[in-house]
Amino acid sequence: MSYFIEFIDVHKTFDDGRKVLDGVSFGVEKGETFAILGPSGVGKTVTLTHAVGLLRPDSGQILIDGQEITTMNETGLTQVRKKLQLVFQSGALFDSLSIWENVAFPLIDLGLDEEELDRRVAEKLDLVEIADLSDLMPAELSTGMKRAVAIARGLAAEPLGMLYDEPTTMVDPLMSQTINKLIRKMQTQLGMTQMVVTHDIANCAEKVADHVALLHDGKFVFNGTMKELYGSDHPVVREFVEEDLIRFQKDSKLHV
Repeated sequence: MSYFIEFIDVHKTFDDGRKVLDGVSFGVEKGETFAILGPSGVGKTVTLTHAVGLLRPDSGQILIDGQEITTMNETGLTQVRKKLQLVFQSGALFDSLSIWENVAFPLIDLGLDEEELDRRVAEKLDLVEIADLSDLMPAELSTGMKRAVAIARGLAAEPLGMLYDEPTTMVDPLMSQTINKLIRKMQTQLGMTQMVVTHDIANCAEKVADHVALLHDGKFVFNGTMKELYGSDHPVVREFVEEDLIRFQKDSKLHV
């Protein structure tokens, strides 16, 4: 089995003594979309930041495209981050730069001529269906549109994989559908390996993921397909699924 992202017995405890990852192991196959589920504060985002070397584990191994990254220096991690881009929940756009300039930013140091730079940026904006926004500033965009720009900027580096931190949180249902379609498009059209962390089953994971895992008390209490998730009799899984259903029904009524 060929994993693009692999965690092997990863442990992480913060300085306040809180154990966030307690022997986490999983693999994301090349070309698949894997979702990590769980409520806020369980370590989902911590897992993503470990995958790109922004945090280092206390113990365990993390392999990206076959390379062990836990002991890499910053030069090595820079090369890993070209393969695997992280889209933050906030979007992390540069407020003083236009949408075009934000997407172009990762390309500036590549020595591209003006024509090639224009072509690459236009291609990524078109891919995420926001070419008409290129002259706007981030402050003029909704939260959802900012995330679409962040995806385009991540794609500018032409990575092999993408990581998404709560991509549908704090956006309306219509924009959630748009973002979900973009994530699926990255997989089906570009063959991208992807990892999504979300607390939202019905509005996100169900729409984008091939496999899902539920993180609880620093460990995965479930790892399998959506069908297996819904059929699980594990008490923590059942509670999480039922809470999501209640939240989904409530949100649906609010937007009728």
